Amino acid sequence: MPWIREKYRKIKEEGKLLYTRGSESSRAAKESPRELAKRLGKYEILSFDVFDTLLFRPFSAPEDLFYLVGIKLGYPNFKKLRMQAEERARKEKYDKENTREVTFEEIWEVMERETGIPKEAGMQAEWETEYDCCYANPYMIALVGELKKQKKRILAVSDMYLGRERIEKLLEHAGYGNFYQCFVSCDYKTSKSQGGLYEVVRKTMKISRGYIHIGDQFHSDYRQAKEHGMDAYPVINVNQKGNPYRTFSMSEITGSIYRGISNSWIYNGLKIYSREYEYGFLYGGLFAVGYCRYIHCYKKEHQIDRLLFLSRDGYVLLKVYRLLFPEEIKNTRYAFWSRLAALKITAPYFRQEYFQRFLYHKQNQKFTIAQILNQMDLKEFLFPLCRTMKLEAGEELTNRNVEKVKKYLTDSWSEVLACYSRQQKAGGLYYKELLQDSKKAAAVDIGWAGSGALMLDYAVNQMWKLSCPVTGILAGAVGAGSPETSGYEPFFFQGKVTSYLYSQRENRDLWRSHHPEKGHNLYWELLLGAPQGSLRGFYLKDDNTYEIRLKEPPAQAERIRDIHRGILDFAELFLQTEQRLGMEIPVSGRDAYGPMLLAESEKNHRFMEELEDLMDDIHVG
Repeated sequence: MPWIREKYRKIKEEGKLLYTRGSESSRAAKESPRELAKRLGKYEILSFDVFDTLLFRPFSAPEDLFYLVGIKLGYPNFKKLRMQAEERARKEKYDKENTREVTFEEIWEVMERETGIPKEAGMQAEWETEYDCCYANPYMIALVGELKKQKKRILAVSDMYLGRERIEKLLEHAGYGNFYQCFVSCDYKTSKSQGGLYEVVRKTMKISRGYIHIGDQFHSDYRQAKEHGMDAYPVINVNQKGNPYRTFSMSEITGSIYRGISNSWIYNGLKIYSREYEYGFLYGGLFAVGYCRYIHCYKKEHQIDRLLFLSRDGYVLLKVYRLLFPEEIKNTRYAFWSRLAALKITAPYFRQEYFQRFLYHKQNQKFTIAQILNQMDLKEFLFPLCRTMKLEAGEELTNRNVEKVKKYLTDSWSEVLACYSRQQKAGGLYYKELLQDSKKAAAVDIGWAGSGALMLDYAVNQMWKLSCPVTGILAGAVGAGSPETSGYEPFFFQGKVTSYLYSQRENRDLWRSHHPEKGHNLYWELLLGAPQGSLRGFYLKDDNTYEIRLKEPPAQAERIRDIHRGILDFAELFLQTEQRLGMEIPVSGRDAYGPMLLAESEKNHRFMEELEDLMDDIHVG
């Protein structure tokens, strides 16, 4: 039953341990294709396995290609039926001819008999799908290119039902060009796994020595080659190597494509990536693509004419969005905004939020009163506050003195607001430029309550009178475990704020399991945070123009850029896969969250330890 399978899958997922001894790609490290080609130069004839060696499919299991064939044919349960037909065809062939090597045509004769799908239509649909899906292993296409420069005789040797002509077309389409010769098991009614196909190669090529076979299957491509008097060079199967670290808590097709793209990129051996790059690629890439698609759909549905990607979390998202929708560049802006700036600008109306964020969230966190007032841009209040309330500037803000600080500032509220009047004016000048000619905008942010968008909407329309309603589009909402979850729910209910990954209405399992106190917010923010400092505020210059002041940039900005490179590379590969398949791959919020479930597991705390120093959990904004 489905619920039993899902329960079993959940148990297996919770037991997975992510790789912690470096980057995953380091597990597939090989010498460069040029260096390997030099070492292999002593051989006159070199043969290559085809599938999972020369050619990749964008799936974590080869049979998942049948999902797409079923879509083309409009036939339910196609994958299962196609696999059963192939096994039945092999059994029938064995009973008649003592071999299990069947042809494409023989499989489809069984399919037509069992399903009613016309053989020719079915074969055409499957072949077209195979042709579109297959692409070159980037390491192997470079290696084959180097060997061709040496004028080596290069063979393709495959256990497959498609036959020589079709295999050669797949290889040519992937960019390999012509091979010296191609040997396919169904053409000779014997296979590599049995060893007989190697004997066919030996006799045809008149091989006595100087021959090596390269492939990913230990038994078929290594052991049997050696047993038949040939040298063998093993390569890893990218999915066998990568799947133990991938999540299967996703929908079948999107999940398989995600794992296939990830495994083939990380484990092809062409390059070793950093832990930061892989964090972006594996845990942020699919999310960024899905979230940007969600933003685009929301924009169209609600007739938004300006998208504001709020700093800092909008930094890489804007790049992904423009990659996916280049025609939208003129309607998108990177908008400087932060909780710190918002609290000062909207202090006249959001007084409770002002004190909550600046004082109560900072108490007992080892911040001194002087540091707090400096962050609030109220340095001139330090001496009179300490004198009046009998406090010391270097004294830490705690639950014992926080009320005294609040009381003094409340009693001096008109003076406090006067300190922010120039910042309010400067912010208005900036957003007047940013929202010029806009009638309806949306603010894009990581989350979680939506206060940034709500405060911006208030400032834009109530303070600056720009007549441009601002909706909040968030990656994730406030989780069930947060004390703020009910406070902001009316705005999700109203539609003033919307969320992609989860909310009280969507993906409630994620809503319940997402816990900020366990660092989950920080894991997501780490994916998107910009390599520049967050916004300190807008400041009015003497000539009545504005300037934007940022905090100090992160100490390890290059590591953050590496995370972003991973995200952007995944987005590029995802687009290439869609072009190959001729369809847009749906990425639900639940699927986008799937990879992060493993990183958030308590068993995988060690996995995040190397990245913890990049997480900024103390700044406001």
